[in-house]
Amino acid sequence: MQTTIELLKPAHARQYRALMLEAYAQAPDAFTSTPQERAAEPESWWVMRIADSSGLSVVFGVFVDQHLVGAAALEFSAKHKTKHKALLIGMYVCPKARGTGAGRQLVRAAIGFARARAGTSVITLTVTEGNESAIKLYREAGFVAFGTEPMAILAPSGYKAKVHMWLWLQGMDAATG
Repeated sequence: MQTTIELLKPAHARQYRALMLEAYAQAPDAFTSTPQERAAEPESWWVMRIADSSGLSVVFGVFVDQHLVGAAALEFSAKHKTKHKALLIGMYVCPKARGTGAGRQLVRAAIGFARARAGTSVITLTVTEGNESAIKLYREAGFVAFGTEPMAILAPSGYKAKVHMWLWLQGMDAATG
């Protein structure tokens, strides 16, 4: 079994769409979008998500034997006052690949990319309160919680809070990322 991490390209759009539609259905409390909302998006939306010509977003995929089993995206701000921040979004690893280190590899790839991008010094993210495995993963990568937003989303199971986390890239060395 061979596991690789790649920046997704337009050729991956169909695989990425299928994976994320699975994510929205399998983990409805984790995402702000519904499967129906994203299924309605044209293929061009998915291509744009992974091949943003502005350079303000990238998507990493984890592949097992050339099959996409997980993804995570980074979005960067175009605004002068917030250019130092990246936002980690859309993190998902399919159930069969959980516990294999795939999520850890995605987070490391995102951190490494953000660190290498000139001017980026912080990564932020939100995670649904109660998703202890994700919170643990982010903490192990160095993220720190800085607040909880009550009633952040209305999920099928009711209102859910979102834990806001951040990672200061300047405070890390190459061995921890």
